[in-house]
Amino acid sequence: MRIGVPKEIKIHESRVGLTPAAVRELVAHGHHVMVQKNAGIQIDLSDDKYRSAGAEIVETPQEIYANADLIVKVKEPQASELPLLRQGQVLFTYLHLAPDPVQTKALMNSGCIAIAYETVTDSFGGLPLLAPMSEVAGRMAIQAGAHALELDQGGRGMLLGGVSGVPAARVVVIGGGVVGTNAARIAMGVEAHVTVLDKSIHRLQQLDFQYGSKINTVFSTVDALEEHVSTADLVIGAVLVPGGAAPKLVSREMVSRMNRGAVLVDVAIDQGGCFETSKPTTLANPIFTVDGVVHYCVSNMPGAVARTSTFALNNATLPFVLALANKGYRKALTDDVHLRNGLNVYQGRLTYEAVARDLGLSYTPAVDVLA
Repeated sequence: MRIGVPKEIKIHESRVGLTPAAVRELVAHGHHVMVQKNAGIQIDLSDDKYRSAGAEIVETPQEIYANADLIVKVKEPQASELPLLRQGQVLFTYLHLAPDPVQTKALMNSGCIAIAYETVTDSFGGLPLLAPMSEVAGRMAIQAGAHALELDQGGRGMLLGGVSGVPAARVVVIGGGVVGTNAARIAMGVEAHVTVLDKSIHRLQQLDFQYGSKINTVFSTVDALEEHVSTADLVIGAVLVPGGAAPKLVSREMVSRMNRGAVLVDVAIDQGGCFETSKPTTLANPIFTVDGVVHYCVSNMPGAVARTSTFALNNATLPFVLALANKGYRKALTDDVHLRNGLNVYQGRLTYEAVARDLGLSYTPAVDVLA
């Protein structure tokens, strides 16, 4: 199969769809891999390293899209890339379609087969291609939030862990999944006062057993959110509805009652955000302020640590890329229900129910389009 890896063009995005080691694995299975010139240069993955792994280096994205059967990316195709997709071409990347009707319709109109990393599942009920980036984003959320709390960023001028005789900052994490757990872990590590809210008693029990008195766990209700968010110094939005839009759990009115200089980090922004006041930002201009509260809403947070993120992501995606390349997309999707759960768009039809529901579009089950 002809596999193409274009250079990412989203602002400040330096991750790359395949590492040289992944390319070598695909070439060893008899596939032809095309990598756009300088696709990995920012993270010390030079064109020479890709050539040594067996890749063909091509100059332009147009060459990649025109010749590849399978496109492997990291972020959703940008406005200039969408017209390059073609009928029957397979796109394997993060898509986050629920809050993005423009991208969704463009993918449908292209006739491509779009498989989203974030909705591929595993036998444990998890999201294995989202998990490594969620782990990175959760850990980065505390790092970003701590910086935003500094006075020159508009924050309260607080050190997360405090110092002798001065209380630590109050960190509230909404959601106890992969993002929330990693955020809580880092916040505890710097000795902040950490509270995690979640609707799963089972998950809260797991966190209690794991961290004991270092963490406060609270069942998430409207009352609990209002109580803990209003007094927090840093709030991490870590909620997830797989494939669907994030619920708006923190209202504008709740934000207005927070302390001046408090910080909100919305890790759910890829799916529309869980704070009513959120809007997507970039690594180039990551923060804005509403009612005196600092918002950090970067939609590609792991891109700031692109080398770590690229290798972590490739560890998870490579088995699925190999399956698509070795078997062809139809057999790979038919054979593996977990990969099939990643299918979001198939030649003009939406095949992921949560996306169709949130965008008010018709839905066709993946098994039906593949039959």
